[in-house]
Amino acid sequence: MGKAKTAKAAYRCSECGWQTSKWVGRCGECQAWSTVTEGASATPARVVAAGPVSAPARPIGQIDVRSAQTRPTGLDELDRVLGGGIVPGAVLLLAGEPGIGKSTLLLEVAALASTQSGVPEPRGEEKPGNEAGKAERKRVLYVTGEESAEQVRLRADRVGAITDDLYLAAEAELSAILGHIDTVEPGLLVVDSIQTVGTSEVDGAPGGVTQIREVAANLIRVAKERGITVVLVGHVTKEGAIAGPRLLEHLVDVVLYFEGDRHSRLRMIRAVKNRYGPTDELGCFDLSEVGIVGLPDPSGLFLTRRDEAVPGTCVTVTLEGRRPLVAEVQSLVAKSHLPAPRRATSGLDTSRVAMVLAVLAQRCKISMHEQDVYVSTVGGVRLAETSVDLALALAVAGASVEQALSTSLIALGEVGLAGEVRVVPGVQRRLAEAARLGFKHAVVPRGSLELADGSPLKRADPQLTSYEGMKVMEVDSLQQALQVSFTAP
Repeated sequence: MGKAKTAKAAYRCSECGWQTSKWVGRCGECQAWSTVTEGASATPARVVAAGPVSAPARPIGQIDVRSAQTRPTGLDELDRVLGGGIVPGAVLLLAGEPGIGKSTLLLEVAALASTQSGVPEPRGEEKPGNEAGKAERKRVLYVTGEESAEQVRLRADRVGAITDDLYLAAEAELSAILGHIDTVEPGLLVVDSIQTVGTSEVDGAPGGVTQIREVAANLIRVAKERGITVVLVGHVTKEGAIAGPRLLEHLVDVVLYFEGDRHSRLRMIRAVKNRYGPTDELGCFDLSEVGIVGLPDPSGLFLTRRDEAVPGTCVTVTLEGRRPLVAEVQSLVAKSHLPAPRRATSGLDTSRVAMVLAVLAQRCKISMHEQDVYVSTVGGVRLAETSVDLALALAVAGASVEQALSTSLIALGEVGLAGEVRVVPGVQRRLAEAARLGFKHAVVPRGSLELADGSPLKRADPQLTSYEGMKVMEVDSLQQALQVSFTAP
């Protein structure tokens, strides 16, 4: 009789876990390239017998939610993004580029959390002499795997983050971190960063797929069992994605991205996943040598204050989540001496700028095929919303003909390929923000000023509407927008 065939080594995708008997360059499940590596052979699913339960199942209406209520961090802008604050037992993942200020932000949060009322203990059965839920832990443990304790202390001195209940440890071994948790018994744990922490229980170097999965699983288990809020710092790749397995983003409760231009003091934090709050909020911060503070009104950072109008500038209002931000678009059009004129952009989508230039040339007869066009935003803000199209078109057109718009005018609207101006969401909220900052005129798509039921607001003139003290001009096309914008007082 012939010998039984041995099972061939299987290949596993490091991103999604898909297995195959032979190597392929592209994963058949998640379609990722160069993620299939040789791993353990595929094994059939095992039959697991029923075992003891940790707690009996209860009707959902009887679940006590008081221990899962949010607690403010002390930074209002961060609380806005989180939905009110941090939740005991929650695991947060904060990712950002190197040098963007992640460690400074979390050190500030750790210092503020250690001076507040503390994180309540998980509620359980009341014991004699000890009422459940009354004990509070205000200790914070900050674990750094990238720097020494002395380096973090120097930063803490600079930003004023020295408190008695803020504990610091420089560890890169998971077992040592778990030992610190047993000793300190913190209510908040910060791990900076998860790519530098490893464990000897599994193979691989720290930062690898296997190591990150094992470290994250143990920290999440400890967070859920003891009611500790855990904040993990994550590195990002050159494409901007979080380094390591995508499974990490699925395991944690909240995923935050810390963004900003390193040459600017403005920093923004947004949530792409949040089990305890919204994912459409934006937090703005001012990063300086003395720490990081929230910016409740950041609109002024994206405007240039001037007394006289300058050709090539236009102001718009963009929505970052539910927060309206007033921003300025600037453009410069100059004669080109190159066979292929330059098209340089900063803070705007390059393809969107090219489309607006094509619409101006084809629908409005403003051709710039022999001119260099430079377009940028003020303050380093990035405007990715389509509502910026109209302001971009007006700025470029004004720079081309050397005619300035009124300093009290804003423009909102999406520009289509046929030259039409489309309605964008939240126009009334945007106009209210512009009126608060003193703007007097606005150019918006027709139909923007309608109530929720579709009925129009009261207006004295079909072409001119007063809203929030502003004179609002509704237009149908880009050509009409150019006519009314450059004739506005």
